[in-house]
Amino acid sequence: MDQTNVDLLSVTTIRTLAMDAVENAKSGHPGLPMGAAPMAYTLWNRYLRHNPQNPHWANRDRFVLSAGHGSMLLYGLLYLTGYDVSLDDLKHFRQLGSKTPGHPEYGHTAGVETTTGPLGQGFATGVGMAIAERFLAARYNRPNFPIIDHYTYALVSDGDLMEGISAEAASLAGHLGLGKLIYLYDDNHISIEGNTDIAFTEDVLERFNAYGWHTQRVSDGNNMPAIADAIQNAQRETERPSLIAVRTHIGYGSPNKQDTAKAHGSALGAEEVRLTKKAYGWPEDRSFYVPDAVLSHMRQAVANGNEWEAEWNRLYEQWAQAFPDLARELDQALAREIPPEAFGDLPQYEVGTNYETRTVSGQVLNALAPHLPTLIGGSADLAPSNNTFLDGQPYFGPTTPQGRNMHFGVREHAMGAALNGMALHGGLYPYGATFLIFSDYMRGAIRLSALMRQPVSYVFTHDSIGLGEDGPTHQPIEQLAALRAIPNLYMIRPGDANETREAWKITLTSPHHPVAIALTRQKIPTLTTPELSQQLQYGAYILEENHEQPDLILMATGSELSLCHEAYLTLKDQGHRVRVVSFPCWELFEEQSEAYRESILPHRVIRRIAVEAASPLGWDRYVGSHGAIIGMNGFGASGAIKDLMEHFGFTVENVLRVATKLMAGSH
Repeated sequence: MDQTNVDLLSVTTIRTLAMDAVENAKSGHPGLPMGAAPMAYTLWNRYLRHNPQNPHWANRDRFVLSAGHGSMLLYGLLYLTGYDVSLDDLKHFRQLGSKTPGHPEYGHTAGVETTTGPLGQGFATGVGMAIAERFLAARYNRPNFPIIDHYTYALVSDGDLMEGISAEAASLAGHLGLGKLIYLYDDNHISIEGNTDIAFTEDVLERFNAYGWHTQRVSDGNNMPAIADAIQNAQRETERPSLIAVRTHIGYGSPNKQDTAKAHGSALGAEEVRLTKKAYGWPEDRSFYVPDAVLSHMRQAVANGNEWEAEWNRLYEQWAQAFPDLARELDQALAREIPPEAFGDLPQYEVGTNYETRTVSGQVLNALAPHLPTLIGGSADLAPSNNTFLDGQPYFGPTTPQGRNMHFGVREHAMGAALNGMALHGGLYPYGATFLIFSDYMRGAIRLSALMRQPVSYVFTHDSIGLGEDGPTHQPIEQLAALRAIPNLYMIRPGDANETREAWKITLTSPHHPVAIALTRQKIPTLTTPELSQQLQYGAYILEENHEQPDLILMATGSELSLCHEAYLTLKDQGHRVRVVSFPCWELFEEQSEAYRESILPHRVIRRIAVEAASPLGWDRYVGSHGAIIGMNGFGASGAIKDLMEHFGFTVENVLRVATKLMAGSH
């Protein structure tokens, strides 16, 4: 069989597998795979360097299906090229427990590089992968030893390019000149509501030209030689990321649904599937039909992948012999192993001293940086306020790819997704920062960090009304509760300097959890010794008590912990039996044994007060029906910190008033 025929057979197989799987599930998106199959096949068959038998090979090309609704395109390719995805898995598309869920899920299906479906996320995540490749290449490659040398590809849709996150990420990628980032744009002119011209009439390529991208257009999405030429041109462009707009037809070949919204998000129907197969010249009565010639042809990816990886392994061994220190460092980074000495230089703080916890966080980062050479990150244009600058390190840029300080710009959402891409790529310890209030701008990316179990570090400063004069637009109220609501995310609000140090230790030693750290703008007193603060690992612990059988428990996070501590001293002098609980991380506390949780919050102690300058939502589980919460039920105000705290009741006097009232009650 000549190459042209096997190419056409392979493309038709990809199309019909998608049609059959969606029809079998009575649910899904057949249109994109049917239209985009030629470009995806061309990329995977001719240019994508990967190893189906080792999806985690460090130097593989990355492929991101940003248009995650077209998941059957990816699943078909994974099956045909020999990944751990069977034909039976395709037949169970979208079924509970299947390897082929409705949208691609990282860690669930071999070969899926990132979870996609929320449009724009894959686009921005790919930018992070390309950043990681460039940084690692700059740090570890040596003449004749291109140890890190691969492309990041993605297939993106009209919907991806409408989302604001893609605009943020495209602007950043163009500025950085990420020349090994190549995106194929499925330009099919159709979205759920109809033709894209109802809402999307801009000149997309001109927009990307303005971003600093290299752009091309392929007018016929079935012209595989033209697609191949465009990919080759993109590979030759080394100083700009590339966008290739490929004019496709959604639901290609469907006599009644091609180029209509009806082909986008629902099964074609049995009769339309039959008619489409007839139009393809395909057996009309055979579902999930894969010609032997196609499977034999596409499974060559296994042999090719093994050969590519073996060749790279030989090069790596030679490089490691020539540069053993670099090899040891990269091996540790790829395995995410923390060197034993990494925490040895962390600062310690004396009880009674006062610090902004954002300042402490910056000191801890700089103490860690020499021991973690792939610790890299920055801020959404707030580094002087977030204290995220690594001293003595250049910024990551077009001419300084070895830089470890990132200028993300005022692009919170793209920053979050890029951090995900950097973590998914492997070899980096990525962090990003902004004000806590602006975590709302990046919530979609944070949620995916948690869903994918990626070790991304989020630094959120200006964590309460304590930021003062900037007022309610900048004072976070509901953000702590909203972040605590995300499963698998550790939300840590340290109560002093030593707890802040410990929060970073948790962050870096939690390989399957993203961690958000909420930090103060204002100075707060150091209440813990370095030894006591290590109990932060349990989420909540006893800061102080004057009796093992307390009558009252005061609990708090962050800057309000000192209010509880001062109130405790007064109550103790008055003869009351009181316990103060530092409660920096609910999620860690919930992971502890029932016995431990009972030891901190005994059921018999029903008089409890929680103090936090944020929404009280959720604290009721810890204070119970007889307790009290001193929190925020409004949006704050502009004013001096001292005045704000007094106005909203975050004073020692108010804690004492509530405590006295609680203890005087009948319960």
